[in-house]
Amino acid sequence: MSMAFFCASSSSSKPQNGFKNIQNTENITSLINDTCMQKAQGSSIAQDQAVNYFPTEDYNFLPEYHSSTDDFCVEYVQKLKKFKNILSKLVEDPFEGLNVVDAILRLGIEYHFQEEIETILKRQYMIFSAHAGHDHDLYEAALRFRLLRQDGYHVSADVFNNFKNKEGNFKLELGEHISGLMELYEASEVSIDHEDILIEAKDFSRHLLEANIKHLDHQHARFILNTLEHPYHKSLPRFMAKGLPDNFEGARGWVKHLQELAKMDFKMVQSIHQQELLQIFKWWKGLGLAKKLNFARDQPLKWYMWTAACLTDPSLTYQRVELTKPIAMVYVIDDMFDVYGTLDELTLFTNAVNRWELSASEKLPDPLKICFVALYDITNEISYKVYKRTGWNPIDSLKKAWARLCNAFLLEAQWFASGNLPKAEEYMKNAHVSTGLHVVLVHKFFLLGEGISKETVDLLDNNPSITSSIATILRLWDDLGNAQDEDQNGHDGSYIECYRKEHQGCSVEDAKSHVIKMISNAWKQLNKDCLNPNPFPASFIKASLNAARMVPLMYSYDEKHRLPSLEEHMKSLILKSVAYKKM
Repeated sequence: MSMAFFCASSSSSKPQNGFKNIQNTENITSLINDTCMQKAQGSSIAQDQAVNYFPTEDYNFLPEYHSSTDDFCVEYVQKLKKFKNILSKLVEDPFEGLNVVDAILRLGIEYHFQEEIETILKRQYMIFSAHAGHDHDLYEAALRFRLLRQDGYHVSADVFNNFKNKEGNFKLELGEHISGLMELYEASEVSIDHEDILIEAKDFSRHLLEANIKHLDHQHARFILNTLEHPYHKSLPRFMAKGLPDNFEGARGWVKHLQELAKMDFKMVQSIHQQELLQIFKWWKGLGLAKKLNFARDQPLKWYMWTAACLTDPSLTYQRVELTKPIAMVYVIDDMFDVYGTLDELTLFTNAVNRWELSASEKLPDPLKICFVALYDITNEISYKVYKRTGWNPIDSLKKAWARLCNAFLLEAQWFASGNLPKAEEYMKNAHVSTGLHVVLVHKFFLLGEGISKETVDLLDNNPSITSSIATILRLWDDLGNAQDEDQNGHDGSYIECYRKEHQGCSVEDAKSHVIKMISNAWKQLNKDCLNPNPFPASFIKASLNAARMVPLMYSYDEKHRLPSLEEHMKSLILKSVAYKKM
């Protein structure tokens, strides 16, 4: 039984340490100074206590820089103000406006420029509406289409018909423009169902880009390969930021200023993550489950990476720290169902979670009782914190989500105990819950504290397609065989196994092809669910996308059962120098 969880970010009504979504540059100095003070005070703590909080001494947790000086903070504020001034002028240039928004998003620092980005994209939508079908520049048309789609605008893919010939095929002369082909490929990734033209666009652009690679120098060839392997829409911006090209289309005198700002911002954000990790390890050590439950994984750094990668706004410290706690419990409970409890014991545990009473745990074996009490306390504590911040008590939703997860885990345990695999469709229906994604997204929704109403809560309680489509992506990606279930010895079926049993004579390769198509369709559904009008707030939508983007990092195991992509992301996002053991 695999699970996952995710979350992401926009801004919070009550930001913690770090930056909030800066709209007024006069507030920047005090925010930066506060963060720098926290950083300076915490650097010695990180060095003194890191070994105690990290699971092994191989985690050489040292700050990237030992203290943030006043000079660093002043320089950062100046660069931010300077680029805001540059951006205010670029708003009037439609072409450069597109490019600068794309660059800001690729560098993962959009939280500083939300108002400016919104203004630019509104103008771009007006241009799209006025000139749809009359574009002659593939690069500009594809970039505008993708950026508007990513921001929730329901723009038509018919704009690409203008780049077809009389026979209805894309014009071969487009192959002469590499940047246009790359943007066409990127645009194809924001497709929704029944958009055949974007399927054609993807095949056409990929074929020509692959054909051009052998004629390019190493740097340009590597960048094209990186785009084909990791298209922006399906990648985590901060992880892919190092792939930002220096030779954008157009003049772009602003690129150097933006990259300098992004480098400084990266250091500030890294400092915030280091401080948050200290909180996480202190909490996890104090909870004591690692010692009391020897069957459970002890990977707080990995659990935190879900929140760090998905809740990207630096101001969301409270949300990241709190969300890591239910993520940890999903892993612990998953391990309990996979490799420890008997079927009778797991049934008792599930009944206790459904009843949500401490007295219900009295008949449980000690390890299961310890687990239930920890879950009960963490959930009630989070509910109280959410209530204090928002005025809404989420306990009913959280209880239902945990009960649903344990019910799904129990059903899987019953399947595997009986040796009778379910139908593929039944397997996937249960997997929409058993991935653990839904329970974590419910927590994340309330922790973000935006758009809470009876309507949105009822919708979320019923596992809408925006959550179930990501669960599909996660479950199937894991089942492709990339994940080796982290050396666990428990029983764990897969969709591929269920599918092949149901379709006699189906080869493994044919089953995998079918799964890849299902993942593609799930992405199309997710893309559709992110368009406006939308019942969920932008922060939740962004979090949902980042969950799906995080899946390949979490489930791409190598032959040594390691997660090299995740390790690289950890190192770049948080740590200066880390010698990782098997994750």
